[in-house]
Amino acid sequence: MNYMDEAKIALVHLRERKRQTMLSALGVAVGSAMLITTISVARGSSSNVISKVIDTSPHVLIKSERIVPLLPDNLFDRQGRRVAMVTKNVTTDKKEVIKNYTEVVESIRPVTQLQTISPFVLSKVIARNKTRVTPCLARGVEPRLEGEIAGLKKNLLEQNALEELTYTTNGIIVGDLLAKKLRVDYHDRIVLVTKNSEEFPVTLVGRFSSGFNAKDEREAYVNLALAQRMEGIVSNSVSGIGLRTADVGRARQTAAKVQELSGYKSESWDETNRNVIEFYNRNAVITLVLVGFVFIVAGLGVSSVMTTVVLQKVKDIAILRSMGVQRGSITRIFMFEGFLIGVLGVLLGSPLGHMICHFVSSIRFEASTAGVLKSDRITLVETLDAHLIVIVFGILISVFSSLFPARKATRFSPVSVLRGEVGA
Repeated sequence: MNYMDEAKIALVHLRERKRQTMLSALGVAVGSAMLITTISVARGSSSNVISKVIDTSPHVLIKSERIVPLLPDNLFDRQGRRVAMVTKNVTTDKKEVIKNYTEVVESIRPVTQLQTISPFVLSKVIARNKTRVTPCLARGVEPRLEGEIAGLKKNLLEQNALEELTYTTNGIIVGDLLAKKLRVDYHDRIVLVTKNSEEFPVTLVGRFSSGFNAKDEREAYVNLALAQRMEGIVSNSVSGIGLRTADVGRARQTAAKVQELSGYKSESWDETNRNVIEFYNRNAVITLVLVGFVFIVAGLGVSSVMTTVVLQKVKDIAILRSMGVQRGSITRIFMFEGFLIGVLGVLLGSPLGHMICHFVSSIRFEASTAGVLKSDRITLVETLDAHLIVIVFGILISVFSSLFPARKATRFSPVSVLRGEVGA
């Protein structure tokens, strides 16, 4: 008996039980469609987060942590002899900053990948508008440089806000959610209170909306000089330096080169936001595993159909065995049946998954600020490889689900069956 004969017998068995065959195939189809949709949603969610991170963060960030510590000038003299030693040095209030940041900027300019270099100073303050107060992270920047670093320019709700911030020394640009919290509008006055209880009145010159709710409700931009005064640091010191590169895909290699030249710890965007990216990727994997159990249920349906067919075809199997048909051929007949159910299921499930993805992506709803990202839709990334993976997986599940009933079919003794006994 050749493979064509085995396939024909399998097809005849399935035709005799059309209803059960179709139900099993629909189980595989539903599993395929759900898994395709889940993969698309998971990839869309991760890609949405990554694109937001790239748009709202520097491609490379130079921190104030030195890789190569600086030696005090008075520790050695010119001849290399030891002339002084510090026995006790308590500096609990010392701020971690990049000193002489202009020299650091000049040291990294030879890196050809760098497009924009923007120093900044971070200051944790309390923003107050009359009786309304909220924590705020003020980022002191040079407006003409910062606009291209973290997508700030394209996220502005008032297009000329950066230009106005440049000539308004006490100006401030806040996130739209922070503005709503404080109930402030264009040109309203806000008071920034530092940890030393110093107050700095500022004027609202614009708002931004990045899509990251945490950023939009906590962050603000002020001029670099103002932030330095609020932090009490000298004018040649900054908290860090943000860099924009020509190729975001090579940000990690660029960060390594910058760290080598500057002597300060440098991180690429994916290293800085590792926790956020890993959180979304981990959730995507957990969701895929859970939805994958739908395929297991579909496999049990296929196994149930195959077991029923085997029990109904006991005499036919005995006759085939008595005619000299090998056990391998009997096994392949029933595995062919599982294969055909799987093929029928994925051929129905793949188009169904595409239709569900198209439907879900077309749904629009009011943007919510409850989650991490502000969005008015569910982002999906549907790819051909997702369909191919699900098709192969669906067929394999169906074939493996029919393996146990197929082996059971070969265990019956032809003589015992023909005598009227159920099994060997």
